[in-house]
Amino acid sequence: MNCCVIALPRFSELGQKIAEAMNADLLSYEEGIFKTAFAEYETIIAVMSAGIAVRSSAPLLTDKWHDPAVVVVTPDGKYAIPILGGHHGANDLAYRLGEHGFIPVISTATEVQGKPSVEGYAASEQCRVINRPSTRRVNAAFLDGDVPVYEIPEPGIVVAGPGVSVLIRAKPYTIGIGARLGITPEEVVDAVTSALKDAQIRADEVGAFATTEKKRPDPGLAEGVRRLGGVLIYLGDDMINSIETPSSSRAGLIGLSGVAEPAAIACSEKGELVMKKKTYGRVTIAIGR
Repeated sequence: MNCCVIALPRFSELGQKIAEAMNADLLSYEEGIFKTAFAEYETIIAVMSAGIAVRSSAPLLTDKWHDPAVVVVTPDGKYAIPILGGHHGANDLAYRLGEHGFIPVISTATEVQGKPSVEGYAASEQCRVINRPSTRRVNAAFLDGDVPVYEIPEPGIVVAGPGVSVLIRAKPYTIGIGARLGITPEEVVDAVTSALKDAQIRADEVGAFATTEKKRPDPGLAEGVRRLGGVLIYLGDDMINSIETPSSSRAGLIGLSGVAEPAAIACSEKGELVMKKKTYGRVTIAIGR
């Protein structure tokens, strides 16, 4: 993760030492510097009071999956305090600072109690979390006791409730699929193969396939994904309808904002489309990353 150190001018000497130790860029605190850092860096070390860092960060926050991790180093050079994105790099950054003499002050509940977290497990296993809203419930369950972890070999189908976190081995692309009722496996395979060719993406770069849970009774779609060696994820209506998409869709007839595009976006890491939906016969494909 790329990192910067933002230091108040009076603490520039300490900031320089930290930047050298952490192989980070040094930025001098001034108006608008946090906005610049939020756009360009994944992790930020703020050499200043926590209050200044909080007030500077607050207007820029979107969500924990996209905001940079922020750690405050106290002006006396003693403590490293994660204030933003503890499970998303800040705790690890504080521990790395601990290797240089700073005392990490960790406040996330799972770490304090010596428990694992979904995000920590995902990072250690080089996975990404597909259904991100689930992590709150699963992390809370970790605090109460052990949570089972199941590893499913490919190919396979995962049907999970909202309180189950689904992790996918890190691959950059996700494919959202919409299809007419009664689609055949051959049509699915042909459509996906054509879409990957159009997008100039290799099949081994696809981490997951996703569609609406309304397609669960349709065996042709599941079998087509199985033949492609992939994992098919069924998404609930609420998740699909929470995603803004660039294209209009006839899926409104079944109460959805779309299928292929929102499914591809929902299961992607960056939340962006690299290929808007295209229709291949009776199959619609969109690709996200």
